[in-house]
Amino acid sequence: MRVCLFVEPHRGATYDTQLNFARHTEDAGFEGLLRADHYRALTPEPGLPGPTDAWITLAGLARETRTLRIGTLVNSATFRMPGPLSIMVAQVDQMSGGRVELGMGAGWVEREHTAYGIPFPAVGERFDRLEEQLEILTGLWGTPEGQSYSFDGKHYHLVDAPALPRPVQRPHPPIIIGGKGPRRTPDLAARYADEYNMPFKTVAETAAAFDRVRAACDKSGRQLTLSAGIVVAIGRTDAEAARRAAPLHVKSVLPPEDPVEGSPAQLVQRIEEMRAIGASRVHLRMIEMDDLDHIDLIASEVLPQLSK
Repeated sequence: MRVCLFVEPHRGATYDTQLNFARHTEDAGFEGLLRADHYRALTPEPGLPGPTDAWITLAGLARETRTLRIGTLVNSATFRMPGPLSIMVAQVDQMSGGRVELGMGAGWVEREHTAYGIPFPAVGERFDRLEEQLEILTGLWGTPEGQSYSFDGKHYHLVDAPALPRPVQRPHPPIIIGGKGPRRTPDLAARYADEYNMPFKTVAETAAAFDRVRAACDKSGRQLTLSAGIVVAIGRTDAEAARRAAPLHVKSVLPPEDPVEGSPAQLVQRIEEMRAIGASRVHLRMIEMDDLDHIDLIASEVLPQLSK
């Protein structure tokens, strides 16, 4: 089982806080650290000191970590044009020596778009744009050296793009498609992704989502890594676990989730349940980024149990 951590800096985290968290995650032996791509907190609080851009942050982490895989879970297709995004991702992949992963999603929080003047079309158009972006990204990165790439879609038009720079990972950095959508999400994952991620739901809901993706993969002839997101608040005592879980019970626009609140043994059990339905990777969502002891607890009491 491959284990990564996942964080939400829009809740309130400076770059230095994220760097300390990343270095601690790397030293503790986790495979990777992926971060959300949001420009506003999802709770009533403002998330001080304010948002940090995902790719600016990842560029910094790329130069200040050594082995940790880094990326987005997931990049919002509404925030960036696909051509410049291909340059950002390829450059950060170079800066990291080939450790970047690109999670892609359609975008869903309207108020962060209106707050910063970002267009927020209807959900059907957002998925149409996501599909075109995925085709453009893989098309640019798959263009033979010395040739150019053009694309004429409904929403994006590229003419003789030089398809540069090249990412270190070939044919491209791993693409993760995450989400709960029952139709278009599995189809896009089967066509474009290297990994499908079901975020923060019950084992039964995750199993159903995996089955939808497997069915789509049967049609496309491709096989994907299946991964599960798990919200984590564990402790050595009930009181410690309750303290870590407290932020989960603050009013938020997030949909209902199924967190693990309790002991390390409960987290081991949940991960093994996800393994049993086909997950070979988990992304553990950590709540407080200054709680480095939480990382140490999982590293010492959970990771060793998963190797048995």
